[in-house]
Amino acid sequence: MPRMTAARAAVEILKREGVSNAFGVPGAAINPFYAALKASGGVNHTLARHVEGASHMAEGYTRAKAGNIGVCIGTSGPAGTDMITGLYSAIADSIPILCITGQAPTAVLHKEDFQAVDISSIAKPVTKAATTVLEAAQVPGVFQQAFHLMRTGRPGPVLIDLPIDVQLTEIEFDPELYEPIPVHKPAASRKQIERAVQMLNASERPVLVAGGGIINADASELLVEFAELTGVPVIPTLMGWGILPDDHELNAGMVGLQTSHRYGNANFLESDFVLGIGNRWANRHTGKLDVYTQGRTFVHVDIEPTQIGKIFAPDLGIASDAKAALELFVEVARELKAAGELKDRSAWAGSTQERKATLQRKTHFDNVPLKPQRVYEEMNRAFGPETRYVTTIGLSQIAGAQMLHVYKPRHWINCGQAGPLGWTIPAALGVATADPEGTVVALSGDYDFQFMLEELAVGAQHRIPYVHVLVNNSYLGLIRQAQRNFDIDFQVNLEFENLNSPELGVYGVDHVKVVEGLGCKAIRVTEPDQLLPAFEEAKKLAAEFRVPVVVEAILERVTNIAMSGSDIASVNEFEDLATDPSHAPTAIRPLTAS
Repeated sequence: MPRMTAARAAVEILKREGVSNAFGVPGAAINPFYAALKASGGVNHTLARHVEGASHMAEGYTRAKAGNIGVCIGTSGPAGTDMITGLYSAIADSIPILCITGQAPTAVLHKEDFQAVDISSIAKPVTKAATTVLEAAQVPGVFQQAFHLMRTGRPGPVLIDLPIDVQLTEIEFDPELYEPIPVHKPAASRKQIERAVQMLNASERPVLVAGGGIINADASELLVEFAELTGVPVIPTLMGWGILPDDHELNAGMVGLQTSHRYGNANFLESDFVLGIGNRWANRHTGKLDVYTQGRTFVHVDIEPTQIGKIFAPDLGIASDAKAALELFVEVARELKAAGELKDRSAWAGSTQERKATLQRKTHFDNVPLKPQRVYEEMNRAFGPETRYVTTIGLSQIAGAQMLHVYKPRHWINCGQAGPLGWTIPAALGVATADPEGTVVALSGDYDFQFMLEELAVGAQHRIPYVHVLVNNSYLGLIRQAQRNFDIDFQVNLEFENLNSPELGVYGVDHVKVVEGLGCKAIRVTEPDQLLPAFEEAKKLAAEFRVPVVVEAILERVTNIAMSGSDIASVNEFEDLATDPSHAPTAIRPLTAS
């Protein structure tokens, strides 16, 4: 049997589990692993500037392509704690990433050694498993189990902590004999699916709520096929956005308190039956449950049995992988359609598209400073259906979700539940690494952008091109808007007069200088007619120089974006609504009179 260090065995397993890229920061306690990484070859490594950034790069990499598992690596102590936010973000959105940390020698783990922290205990609540390996011979099995856990059932992250002496110990291991453990996922029965379709067929105004679990299962095409067979309108969740194109005749729009369409909420409120697949009834989607559930029958299909009934009790719950369930949904629907037993849903589906053409928000403003709505309008013009959008949290994300258009799965890459500021830049780098020839466009407000902007240097160093749209109002806009309920505007104002850039007025940070100082390209836009040319120029610069290109749009200081604080029936629109087609020229459907 061949002999090698446990660290080398771990690297060989990574390759045989399909890992081709990793993100991390080396250090003393993880250097044996890095030595094995270099000696083995076959795994590209991207050096992050912050270890939390490495974890978000791994997330972006996983989210960009079915089958990807991003790997983040760091030394002991603070590197592990820095990556906790990435692990939390990943488990919240069911994203498999593998976090590998170095650790102090096993003999001194209980002696408060330098940078020795019980990272496995810290990480347990935000991972599917977190293990400090104390015996070198266990390393292959622990890594084998990690990949099995990440892929089995509801996907999620795993942390493996390797003491330095464990990494250096030689073990017997033959990579040629290694095999991944087969993945197990629960599957619906034919009887369960027949009952669900029977309930759907008995309804008058059904909708399908398509969640991120469908994207995780790589089952978007099956969902579209089932919708088309039955004629049932589809409401994608924020994590499921892109499962079917925004311009599909059965796309009824998104629902929610914030990242929703006017027509999406209106369509849902008209429904009487809801089949949710791969979704978790997130509170920003449902709002108050009495409004969301009243007068509707619910069927919930989810890979995680304990997710069913967690938020409210459905009329029928089915524990199943989305793909396994949808294969049966399609099979049953085909049979019923061939027998002429499916209801004609054309009138109901047509009414959802009528609302889509009448209930729209205004985007065309000529104001200076810019209104954010105009930025998204011009983004729709500049960036086509192949664009992968990456964003995390804030008014920029909320308004972007209301006004941008997405046409394919994994083309809206959003940190949905955790929403950590600073996520966008490193995640976009991970996405662009996974899809180096694709069009990747990130979207940030100024505070999200400033949290981890040092990671732009990673894009410059490793030649990772993408376009980053930065909407700058020098405010914590979402928190300022929320503080209206408390009649305060407190500690949310980022303005100051920059002594080195007086031309900015009170907008403070000179993002153009900072971006250029990090080796990237930047364009500042102050007038609406400059937006589209700036986006076109940014695409050219990214292609030419192969670095991130930032387009900064200087916004008006205060804009209130449409949202509700309670329920989906009472969204406060704040701004003027579209009453003429010229008010929303890039809307999916041209505006018609209501």
